[in-house]
Amino acid sequence: MQLYEDKDRILIIDFGSQVTKLIARRIRDLGVFSEIITPKNFIKLKKYKNIKGIILSGGPSTVTKDKFQTVPREIFKKKIPILGICYGLQLIAKLLGGKIKSSKKKREFGRAFLLKKKSSLITKNFYNSSASVWMSHEDAVIKLPKNFTIIASTKESKMTIIENSKDKVYGVQFHPEVTHTVNGKQIFINFLFKICKIKTRWNVLSQKSRLIKEVKQRVKKDKVICALSGGVDSSVVALLINQAIKKNLICIMVDTGLMRKNEFKYTYKIFKEKYKLNVKLIDSSKIFLNKLKNISSPEKKRKIIGNLFIKIFEKESKKYNNIKFLAQGTLYPDIIESKSSTGSKTSQIKSHHNVGGLPKKMKLKLIEPLKEFFKDEVRVLGKSLGLVNEINFKHPFPGPGLAIRIIGNITLEKIRILQEADYIYINELIKNNLYHKIWQAYAALLPIKTVGVMGDSRTYEYMCLLRAVTSEDGMTADYFNFPKNFLDNISNKIVNNVKGINRVVYDITSKPPSTIELE
Repeated sequence: MQLYEDKDRILIIDFGSQVTKLIARRIRDLGVFSEIITPKNFIKLKKYKNIKGIILSGGPSTVTKDKFQTVPREIFKKKIPILGICYGLQLIAKLLGGKIKSSKKKREFGRAFLLKKKSSLITKNFYNSSASVWMSHEDAVIKLPKNFTIIASTKESKMTIIENSKDKVYGVQFHPEVTHTVNGKQIFINFLFKICKIKTRWNVLSQKSRLIKEVKQRVKKDKVICALSGGVDSSVVALLINQAIKKNLICIMVDTGLMRKNEFKYTYKIFKEKYKLNVKLIDSSKIFLNKLKNISSPEKKRKIIGNLFIKIFEKESKKYNNIKFLAQGTLYPDIIESKSSTGSKTSQIKSHHNVGGLPKKMKLKLIEPLKEFFKDEVRVLGKSLGLVNEINFKHPFPGPGLAIRIIGNITLEKIRILQEADYIYINELIKNNLYHKIWQAYAALLPIKTVGVMGDSRTYEYMCLLRAVTSEDGMTADYFNFPKNFLDNISNKIVNNVKGINRVVYDITSKPPSTIELE
């Protein structure tokens, strides 16, 4: 990543945590410019110009092994404030002479409660709301480095918050970046403004002109094909690039047959009539269904869909002159859950069709202007670009569409069943003023048939799963607590109106340990 040496900034060293980007997001929310780099790139870094603070992230590795991911010891001599989170705390302790032990018995995963031992700048006003924090670790510091003191502990971990206030080095064993840590934002406020004394200077809208300028500079006089699905991400990309290159943008909507009921036609009308964009429709539903026949693996589904998308766009590009680019609405959560920052396969959660599902050799160059942004930030951009609320605040919808919400093999009949069930579910959410209280909601079709009784006759039909979660960024999520009468009502409506479903269940699992999507 290019470092902006002309700006005061916080540098985040990413050790492969799935929530590292949330650290950057929390800092952005506070109006401070931040950059994420890998440990390898940090080691190569020779200049520390305008770096006002360094944050060492969490990660799946352990410092108890002979070889571990690290940073140069010299950074502790630069008089730059340092904050270590989880693995970052353990790394600080290791490098400065402390001891760390791995324990299978005294692990901490999930909620824990802090016991205050000493006052500190890093915890000022932090305990006002609650001492509840979110843990995810097996390793723990058992001996402090020289000149460090304990600020807070938990029942299972003595050295949960540590500091060397003289050298401005701090460590927290929990994750203040996740929403499950109550008042976790205050840790960053204290570190940024009380310890680093950095000035505020960043906001989402300030990035819009930069993104438009970057597209202009890269594309020049060439043409761009934009994969437009009608979701907020691809829609914002289309409007953003349109401001940059106008007539040289060609939006292509590919009907995979895996969209929600009626959404395809609605999206086309909006962008064709309201925004006057050059939009072309391609019906490839038969091709997609044929390729997905007898495919049950979610990863294979994603890769098949990703490859087909690219083939279709490359074929279409040949019909125009000077097309060299393909624009996609890829977001940072797509990337971080598809690729490991450490290179480890174990820290990869899934491949997305527009990230991990893309073929290795592509004739078109990718333009992904939103790949450093979170969903809520994209919505801010969308509003500034005049995107209609019906699209700008639409729930996230996966690129592979209903293919990963039909668990197992895909058939036309299953698609029809799921489209109808999902249509009823979403419309009932809107009708009951619940839709905008939820981050993401959908119906899925499970590969399970169960016995039912309808009209005094035995049925043997599919089970429909309903999912609804609350979240800020999609990296963590809790299930939405519906009123019982709503669940009663929606279950009745789906069973009574959708032939092929005789049982409805509601998913009450959070992320983690599950993901938001089922596949």
